[in-house]
Amino acid sequence: MPLVKGREYRNLLPLAPQTQQKRIDSDYYVEGYATTFNQPYLLYEVDGIKYYEMVDSNAFNGADMSDIILQYDHEGKVFARKSNKTLIAEPNNIGLFICADLSKSAAAKELYEEIDNELVTRMSFSFTVADEEYNRETRTRTIKKFKKIYDVSAVSIPANDGTEISARSYLNGVIEGEKRESLERRRKLLQLMIELEDF
Repeated sequence: MPLVKGREYRNLLPLAPQTQQKRIDSDYYVEGYATTFNQPYLLYEVDGIKYYEMVDSNAFNGADMSDIILQYDHEGKVFARKSNKTLIAEPNNIGLFICADLSKSAAAKELYEEIDNELVTRMSFSFTVADEEYNRETRTRTIKKFKKIYDVSAVSIPANDGTEISARSYLNGVIEGEKRESLERRRKLLQLMIELEDF
C-alpha cells in the first residue's frame, strides 16, 4: 500500500454485517468501530520495548470528517462515502462508529459478501493528527485531536505494513530521544565514577 505523506493508518476492530437496529436501510449493511476511546493498544515494539497508543474521547472534535470514504485496504474503488449518505462515521461514547450501505455497486455487494462470509473481518482508518502527547513512563502516545479523517477501510490482514510504517515514523523520534538520554546518563555516570576514583 502506498503511504501518503503524513497520513497514518491503524487496523483495529471488527467490521461485520448487522440485522438489528440498522442506521441505514439496506440489505447490504455493515457496521463497526474504527477506534475506541481511552483504551491503550500496542502500537509498535522495538528491541523488546513496547510502545502504546490511545485515542482521547475528544479527539474527533473539530476534525475534518466532511467526506470520508470506505475502501478496501485503503486503495482502489470507493464502496461507500459520507457525501452520498451511504457511509456514517461519527464518534459516540465508545469510539468512532462506522456503518455503511454496500448496495450501490456490484463491487460493493461483493465486498459485503466477503464480510458476511468472514473472509474480511477487520477495519482500518487513515488520518492526520493535530495534537498529541507522549507519556514516557508508560510509553503511550495519546492522540488528543485528529486533523482529518480520510477513509475507513475493510482490510485483508489485521496488521499491515502501512500501520507498522506509520507507527515507526512517529516513534522513531521518541525512541531516538530516549536512547540519547540513556547514553547521556551513562556518560555522566562514568564521568562521575572516574572523578571519584581520581579523588
